[in-house]
Amino acid sequence: MPLKKLSVLAVDDDERILRMIRRMLELEGYRVFTSGGGEAALDMFDEVTPDLVLLDIIMPDIDGYTVCQRIREFSQTPIIMVTARGDDEGKVRGLDVGADDYVTKPFSSGVLAARVRAVLRRTDTWAERPQHPFHCKNLTIDFFRHRVTVEGREVNLTVTEYTMLSYLTVNAGRVLTPDQILEKVWGEDYIGETHLLQVNIARLRRKLGDDARKASYIVTRSGIGYMMRGDM
Repeated sequence: MPLKKLSVLAVDDDERILRMIRRMLELEGYRVFTSGGGEAALDMFDEVTPDLVLLDIIMPDIDGYTVCQRIREFSQTPIIMVTARGDDEGKVRGLDVGADDYVTKPFSSGVLAARVRAVLRRTDTWAERPQHPFHCKNLTIDFFRHRVTVEGREVNLTVTEYTMLSYLTVNAGRVLTPDQILEKVWGEDYIGETHLLQVNIARLRRKLGDDARKASYIVTRSGIGYMMRGDM
């Protein structure tokens, strides 16, 4: 039986860009669904349940940030935001509302395919997951069930956040440099993108209720990197 093709929902109000994205990704072996607006994209998401969403920011009805937020209310499906070159504020805002990554226009087929592969790779079962739950104060990570709780309350993490937390956890007590984390979680093409890591660490801390000043779970070693406190 042939393997099921992974599917991508591409959302953009420019039909030419949608046609280009479809061609690029279909050549890479993906099933591609397209939508020209935010509301229609949400309806199509429910209909096709894609493996990944490629989401433009500026659209005529509701913008990509709102679409991302609404998807995050019920799904952790990976989302890549499409931003304008040099729009650092847009990239940060996209990550803050729950996007896993971003790609800047104009992009080549190679860059787009690499970003999609990198994000989808994080959805695979993590090979290095421990066999036993991790406990640190009020935080518990059940690797078998992919379940994270704080004081018994389940915390909903994106694929990227969970992968990053898992990597920090299996190295608990050890300081990891930004490039080590970027390469392991995002891939070697992301080495040097420390701002991307900082935004994701801050978002993860907020979800865990981890005050950066007290650092109950994730400790920042200034000028060196990040460390998860040991099992306790």
